[in-house]
Amino acid sequence: MLLSASSRAAEQPDLERIINGIQTKYSRMRGLSADFTQIYRSLSGRAITESGRLIIKKPNKMRWDYFEPEKKLFVSDGKNIFFYVHADNQVMQSSVKETRDPRAPFLFLLRETNMRKEFSVITFAINERPVTAGNYVLLLVPRRAPEDFKEILLEVNPANFQIRRITKVEPSRARHDFLLSNIQENVVAPDSEFQFQIPSGARVLREDK
Repeated sequence: MLLSASSRAAEQPDLERIINGIQTKYSRMRGLSADFTQIYRSLSGRAITESGRLIIKKPNKMRWDYFEPEKKLFVSDGKNIFFYVHADNQVMQSSVKETRDPRAPFLFLLRETNMRKEFSVITFAINERPVTAGNYVLLLVPRRAPEDFKEILLEVNPANFQIRRITKVEPSRARHDFLLSNIQENVVAPDSEFQFQIPSGARVLREDK
């Protein structure tokens, strides 16, 4: 049986409802924690998978503890970002405002922000299959972004507006997928979790140098 254009339109998910739901949910949230799986996919199709535990707190504070395949630590104290690789005893330091780090899109989650002002395009990513059936995937194009930043994909549960995946897509089409599970909302970690002391003897590199 053929459906009329109006019937097909009625069956399409309401984009504005999803956008408003995300904004309302995360602007009211004080913090969250989750397990994460990070997958980097290059143009050649090679995939690198890492996993660990994530904590986010307003404003602009994050902690990523990597457990597999090697131990790493990524910390944002709200102003500065530190990425420490234990095996190399090396720290990459940058500012929150200037960072090009693929984890940076997570910082907007708990901001009181207007997505329509931050992104020039927000639409459904019709060619992107969700990891979990029933979820929707949004495509967002930032108004201002570093050269290596093309777009963001958000996979959202339409029932509760919970974001289950964030993907950063580079102009080359290489991508960083971050899949979240065991999400706990309104977890408020102490500020000490987001403080980083540069280890003795560690080599420090500045991203902006």
